[in-house]
Amino acid sequence: MASKIPQLQSKVNEASQIVARNGASYYKLLMEQNKHYIQDPPTVEKCQSLAKQLFYTRLASIPLRYNSFWKELDHAKNTVKNWKDLSRESVGFAALFGLECFAWFWGGEIVGRGFTFTGYHV
Repeated sequence: MASKIPQLQSKVNEASQIVARNGASYYKLLMEQNKHYIQDPPTVEKCQSLAKQLFYTRLASIPLRYNSFWKELDHAKNTVKNWKDLSRESVGFAALFGLECFAWFWGGEIVGRGFTFTGYHV
């Protein structure tokens, strides 16, 4: 492991040199390609106006998302009601998805406990 550290340091140095050489030109190119999104001059009032636009746009999309939620829920209820029509493949995918959700939950629990498996540090 210790022999890998100098190799890793050389790769990090190489990457930082590439960024130092090409970073400014990439930034300029990115700004040039997206200049139609930039508000000039950037004032506090304009930023507040954009924040309000985003907020009310999101607020206006709630009914569509609400309807989509109920449509998805009805589909799930229908699938559970007609469980005999399910193929083994779709049941397998559902089981794997549930297992993945369970694993992500417990991974988050372990991270939240400070990377301990046995419990919280008291």
